[in-house]
Amino acid sequence: MVPMESRGERWFAGESDFETDLPTLWGDWGLDSEVGRLRSVLLRRPGPEIEDVDPGRARWLERMDPERARRQHDRLAAIYREAGAEVHYVEGDVGPRPNALFVRDLVAMTPEGAILARPAMEARRGEEVAVARTLTSLGVPIIRTISGRGVFEGADLMWVDRRTVIIGLGNRSNRDAARQIEEVLRPLGVEHFLPFAVPYGQAHIDGLFNLADRDLACFFPWQTPFELVDFLRRRGFRLVEVSSPEEAKMGMATNFVCLEPGRVVMPAGNPGTRGALEAAGVEVVELDVSELQKGWGSIHCMTAPLAREPLCGCALSGRGRRSPDRTHYPLCGGGRRIIDE
Repeated sequence: MVPMESRGERWFAGESDFETDLPTLWGDWGLDSEVGRLRSVLLRRPGPEIEDVDPGRARWLERMDPERARRQHDRLAAIYREAGAEVHYVEGDVGPRPNALFVRDLVAMTPEGAILARPAMEARRGEEVAVARTLTSLGVPIIRTISGRGVFEGADLMWVDRRTVIIGLGNRSNRDAARQIEEVLRPLGVEHFLPFAVPYGQAHIDGLFNLADRDLACFFPWQTPFELVDFLRRRGFRLVEVSSPEEAKMGMATNFVCLEPGRVVMPAGNPGTRGALEAAGVEVVELDVSELQKGWGSIHCMTAPLAREPLCGCALSGRGRRSPDRTHYPLCGGGRRIIDE
């Protein structure tokens, strides 16, 4: 006979949170920085959709040589593998959507799973469906899909630290989407939402700004909001300026990806920015992606990180991301500073 206390709903739910359950039930996904050691990425190897493209309709600079573009893309994937990251691909037919290789636009990762984007360009809508199928097949939880009147592209969200995110507001991501993102991230412990006013004529914040180390920001000073730079300066960040408008705009100098703290893979052809990063102690892996850049995007645009190592686990519980009371979020380990504002 079943004991009386076991009958019906006379029991108590498990007390672990989703992030604690994530690695054992779903997989070791998630991130809370732009610079932690890269463990997993999502790419789209350019398929038939990049052949015979109308550059005007696709908003490209000019047509790509498909085979050369694929060779460059394969080299990028090889660099990620050499750095110890697992490479996953968005597979299958994406239809006449040549911008599908810019996967970063289609998803933004959080410590607990993915936020699925809703592209602003109607010609790109549907790319996120293929990404959703891939994420589901991998076991990556999708914790929000931007809906309603919201438009959002993942290149407009960056993690400064576990409690602080930057959200770009402009033609590609609107305030309705930013509100939806805040609804998701506040319960995860994010307290600071830094708006980045994306200038007219610019697509995403990664065309003007990026993070290269735990405490190092690289940005184009002419168009990066003062409030953001001042926020970072007051928190001890070192600042590297892209002094050349040509490198910032045509060279896409800030469109790089951190492989680990202080080590980046960046587009070739930006000697001034590379020199400034190296002078600040950053190791630079340079890659020719000139053919791919004809699509008006570069390395950061093509890369959707799915998992990064946390910057510090010494004071945290579980996977090394936070304490049980969700109040202790080190910006960096080893006794370095904690943001407590």
